[in-house]
Amino acid sequence: MCGIVGAVAHRKVGKILLEGLKRLEYRGYDSAGLATLEITGIQRIRQAGKVDALETALASVDLNGTQGIAHTRWATHGEASETNAHPHMSGHSVALVHNGIIDNYQEVKEGLTTKGYRFETQTDSEVIAHLIDSHYQESRNLTKAVRSAVESLAGAYAIAVMHVEHPGLLVCTRQGAPLVIGVGIDEHFIASDQLALTQVTNRFIYLEEHDLAELTAETLTIFDEQNVQVERTVQSFNITQDAADKGSFKHYMMKEIFEQPAVVKRCLEGRINQGRVLDVMFGSSSKEILDQTKAVQIVACGTSYHAGLVAKYWIEELSRIPCQVEVASEYRYRKTVPLPNTLFITLSQSGETADTLAALRKAKKEGYEGSLTICNVPGSSMVRESDLALMMNAGPEIGVASTKAFVAQLVCLMMLTLALARRTGLSEEIERNIVLGLQSLPHAIQQILDLDKRIRSLSKHYMKKNHALFLGRGVMYPIAMEGALKLKEISYIHAEAYPAGELKHGPLALVDKEMPIIAVAPNDDLIDKLKSNLEVVSARGGEICVFADQHVELKEGPSLTVLPVGRIQPFLEPILMVIPLQLLSYYVAVLKGTDIDQPRNLAKSVTVE
Repeated sequence: MCGIVGAVAHRKVGKILLEGLKRLEYRGYDSAGLATLEITGIQRIRQAGKVDALETALASVDLNGTQGIAHTRWATHGEASETNAHPHMSGHSVALVHNGIIDNYQEVKEGLTTKGYRFETQTDSEVIAHLIDSHYQESRNLTKAVRSAVESLAGAYAIAVMHVEHPGLLVCTRQGAPLVIGVGIDEHFIASDQLALTQVTNRFIYLEEHDLAELTAETLTIFDEQNVQVERTVQSFNITQDAADKGSFKHYMMKEIFEQPAVVKRCLEGRINQGRVLDVMFGSSSKEILDQTKAVQIVACGTSYHAGLVAKYWIEELSRIPCQVEVASEYRYRKTVPLPNTLFITLSQSGETADTLAALRKAKKEGYEGSLTICNVPGSSMVRESDLALMMNAGPEIGVASTKAFVAQLVCLMMLTLALARRTGLSEEIERNIVLGLQSLPHAIQQILDLDKRIRSLSKHYMKKNHALFLGRGVMYPIAMEGALKLKEISYIHAEAYPAGELKHGPLALVDKEMPIIAVAPNDDLIDKLKSNLEVVSARGGEICVFADQHVELKEGPSLTVLPVGRIQPFLEPILMVIPLQLLSYYVAVLKGTDIDQPRNLAKSVTVE
C-alpha cells in the first residue's frame, strides 16, 4: 500500500525520485521521504503529509547524489509522523525503504535490542535496517547482509537498501509485495509500480518471489531464492502521456468515469469475430482448460468482489454450471473443498492484491482444473502465476475508488461467461445477441454520461445526509452494493445495500425522511416486485431515487425521483446501471469537499493484509 522509488545513475537523481513519488500518490499514503548518497554521506529528508510538503522541504536542500531511494508511507505500525516516515536508517551507514508488514518484527527487535541497537521509530521497517546492519558487521558484504536478514523475517516485504561504504550500489528484494526494476541506458531504477518510472524508461523487469537484485548504473544482477544467478525477461510498458494525467478534468475519478466508453472498446478489441468471442484471448491453453470446466470459483476483494457476484448470475443462468464467489480474505483462511473440474478465477485491478494473491497460491495447491486472472496490469504477480490471464485493457486507473476497472471487469466476465456457455449448449443466436449488446455498450454508456448535469443536480439532495440505503433485486443487488461502496468511499456517508426483498426482514426499521433510498430498476421479471418494495418505503415517508430502465413505468411524486437509463441487451443492464451510481457518488463528494481521488484511510493497491 506504500510506494517505493529508487535510482542509481550517472546523473543527479533527486528530481527523479521526487517525480516518482508524485506518480505514486494515487496509491494512498500519509508521509513521504527520500535519501540520496552524497559525498558527505547519506542525506535524508522526510515529512508527514503529502509529497508537496516534502518538495517544499527539498527546495532548500542541495542534492547532488547519483543514487537514492524514496518512499510514500501508509501507516500500519506507528502513527503518521516524520519520525516514522521512510527511509529508515541504521546509524549513519544503512538506509532502507520497505513495503509490506513484518509479522515477527517484535521478536527480531528484542534480539537486536540485546545487541545494543536503539530504535527511534514505532515501525516494523526500522527493524530490517538494523538487522541488515547487524549481518553486515559480520560479512562486510551488503548483498549477503540483505539475504541473511530477510531469511529471519516472516511476512511480506519489498525492500531497497543502500550503504555508505558501497557507493553506486542498490540492493533490493521482495516477498509478497511487488517490486519492478526499470532498465535505462547506463542507469537502473526500482519502484513498487512501473507508473513511477515512466518518465525515465519504458523497459521493466518484474522480480519474482524471493528474487534479490544488485543494481549499479551499468549492471544488473538477479539471484533467485536458491541464490542462483538468473535472467528475467525485460518487458515494454507503453502508455500515452495523458493516460496518467487528469487532463481537463478536476479529478482522476471523473476522468476515469468518462473514459468508460473507450475502455469498453479497448476491452473488446480483437476478441470478437463474427458475433462470437474468441477463446484465444484467455491464453494458449484456454481451450483445454475451458473444455474441462464444470464449475467456477471466483475470489476477489472490494469492488472486484462485486463484479464477481454479478458474474455468478450470468454464469449460472447462461452456462448452467455452478459458480461460487468469495471474499479473498475469508477464502484464504478457511478449509475449502473444490468441486471437480473447477476453474479458479481471481479478479484484481492491480494483480498484486495481497489477499487475492494468497488465495491464488492456496488454490494452486488444492487441485483446481486451472486458474484464470482478470487483471489490468501485465506482468503483475497474479498474471504471472495463473494458468490463464485476460487483460482488462482499461489503462492506468489512478483514483482510489475504482470505476472504469469495474466496468472492464464486467465486460471481461461476460466474455468468459459466453466462452463457458458455448460449451454447455448456449445457442449461437443468444451469444450473437449478447455480443451485439457488448458492441453497442460504449454508445449506451455515453448516453448516460450525457445525463451528467441532471445527476449533478440530484446530488444536492444527498450532501447533508448521514446515511443512505441502496436497493436492488437479482443481478442488480451487487450493483446496489457497488453504489453503496462508492458513496461511502469518497463522500464518507454511511451507506448500505440490501436485496430489495429483504426490506421487511430488518432494514425497513431504518426508513424515515432522513434515510434516502436509492434503487436500480431494470425492466425484468422482478420489476413488479421491486415496485412493491418501493411502495412500502414510500408509505413510511422514505425519500426514493430510482435509476430505471426507460421502459419501466414509475410515476414521479414528492418523495419519488425517477431518472431513466437507456436500453441495452438485458444481460448487460448491470454494466449500464452502475454508471449513474458512480456519477452520483462523485458529485455528492464534490459538494462535501472530500479528497475524492485519495479518500482518507484508503489506498489504491492493497498489497498487505
